[in-house]
Amino acid sequence: MIWGFLAYGMWGLFPAFFPLLKPAGPLEILSHRFLWTFVFMGLVLAVVGNLGKLRKITKLEWLLVTAAAIVISVNWGVYVYAVNSGKVADAALGYFINPLVSVLLGVIVLRESLRPLQKISVGLAAAAVIIMTIMLGTPPWIPLLLAVSFGLYGLLKKRITLSPQISLMAETMVLAPVGVGYILWLQSQGSNTFVQDGPSHAVLLMLAGVVTALPLLCFARAAHALTLTSLGMIQYITPMLQMLWAVFVTKEYIEPGRWVGFVIIWVALAIFIADLLLRTRAARAGKRERAAAQSASAQAAD
Repeated sequence: MIWGFLAYGMWGLFPAFFPLLKPAGPLEILSHRFLWTFVFMGLVLAVVGNLGKLRKITKLEWLLVTAAAIVISVNWGVYVYAVNSGKVADAALGYFINPLVSVLLGVIVLRESLRPLQKISVGLAAAAVIIMTIMLGTPPWIPLLLAVSFGLYGLLKKRITLSPQISLMAETMVLAPVGVGYILWLQSQGSNTFVQDGPSHAVLLMLAGVVTALPLLCFARAAHALTLTSLGMIQYITPMLQMLWAVFVTKEYIEPGRWVGFVIIWVALAIFIADLLLRTRAARAGKRERAAAQSASAQAAD
């Protein structure tokens, strides 16, 4: 549980970190996340002696890793833009929607069936998006991009059999050259804040890699030790912390249309969680009944 709380807690506090990286723009910050996450993960794997495992990655796994890298780069970029543009509440909404998007992707891609309460949850989420689009005059692009990109990332990660550390290293191997290329282009344009805004700014940009990798490593540790139900329950720490930051720290103005959307999404999530708990309870009850039946059969045989 500690590793899970650390992971989701760090993600929830991201809105406090990324504004510190200004005046770097979102694309420059994203490029440094690519580069320094790659450097940090390289050091981690070198210390634990796992760098050699990168040579064993197959062509199919590289294709999946590349797709995952592209999708997560979209997620990272949109998130940095949202936080540094004063739209933390939109970022929080994206991660509230994310579990419902993951369920929908499971239905569309993996042909999974929805239980009745899940259908209600997904339907309410869709209604919330439609209502916000009507009331705000435009679809909530930031929440939708964050939710869909992270949902697709999770879907791809289910197909990748590599360990989380090797997978993250491989993803950043794909992204790091893109980041270096953009940083070099900024340098040629005379707008590279990494070398122009002092050593403290440079150090903060380098720390973006550590800040990116640490919660992912904590999450990987938690995922091995916790049930999916437990992970599902504590994942809402992240958007709740982000929402509290938007309301009480940055004093972000949230339009009535967004509040309506938030309330509907929260209702949808409450139904989703209730369904998860009921299913877990039923599974445990069934397991106890099977164990009791086996015990009774064994006694009768004796």
